[in-house]
Amino acid sequence: MVVMMNLRQIIRGRTGQYTITKQLHESVWLAKNQENDSVIVKCANHFRIHNERDVLLRFQHKTPILRPLLDEIQDPASLPAIVLRYLEGDILHASNRKRLARAEVKYIARHIKPSNVLVNYGIGEPRFKEVQLADFGSTAHLDSAHARDGDSILISLLYGEGFHIFKPDVPVDHEDYDLKILMKHHQCFGPFPASYDEIANLERRAVLIWVMQNCHPNTMRPFRLTTSQEICNEEKESVLKVMKFDPRDRHSAKELLEDSWFVSGE
Repeated sequence: MVVMMNLRQIIRGRTGQYTITKQLHESVWLAKNQENDSVIVKCANHFRIHNERDVLLRFQHKTPILRPLLDEIQDPASLPAIVLRYLEGDILHASNRKRLARAEVKYIARHIKPSNVLVNYGIGEPRFKEVQLADFGSTAHLDSAHARDGDSILISLLYGEGFHIFKPDVPVDHEDYDLKILMKHHQCFGPFPASYDEIANLERRAVLIWVMQNCHPNTMRPFRLTTSQEICNEEKESVLKVMKFDPRDRHSAKELLEDSWFVSGE
C-alpha cells in the first residue's frame, strides 16, 4: 500500500531531516536535506521498502555501483520510508534521447538493467561520470524463480532512440502484460527449448505451449537474422548469449564480462 506524503512535509530520519518537494512516482518522492541537497525518499507500506533497506545495508559498502541508502525515516514512526542518493537521470531515457555510442553501451552494460541504471552526467565521452544501480525492492536469491526468469538488458541500449524490442501493446499493469512479453520473446528468440521442460512446472509449460501455438508465423522476427545495418554482428552475438531462455544455457556474469565484445577495442 502506498503511503501518501504532502509537499513541504518535514520528515526525520536517524541522521537528518528532509523536506518533501515533489512526487516523482507512486511511492517515490524528491526531497531536500538540511544542506539543501536533493535526495530520494521511497515510501510504501510494502515489504519492498524493508527488502531494499536490508540489501543496501548488507552490500553498499562493498561496491560503488549501488545507489546508497542514506537514512531511514523514524518520524513519523508510522512511515515506512528510506532515503536514497539522488542521481540526475536513468540510462533508458538517455538512450531514448540520443543513441548511445558503443563505448557508452559497454560502460553501462557492466552495471545493467537500463531503467534501474541511474547516472550523473559528465563532460566529454563517455557522457556519464557516475553509474549506480537502483531499486532493490525485488532483489532475490540467485536460485529463485525470479532470478531464473531474468530480465532484458542490452537490446534497448544497442538500438536506442526509443526502440524497445520487448515493449508490448498493453500497459504494465494490464493482466496480459507478462503474456505479451513472453510472446515477444518467442517471436524474437524462440522457439522455447525442449530442455526447459526439465525445470518448468505444468502451469508454465502450458503457458509456453499456448504462446507458441498462438504466435502466427508472419509475426516471427528472429533476432539472429538482424542485419549488420541495424546492429553489428559482434553485438548481436553477445545479445544471443544473454537471451537464452533456459537459465542453464546462459553465460554467467563473469563469462559475459570476459566476452570478446567487452574486451575488444572500440
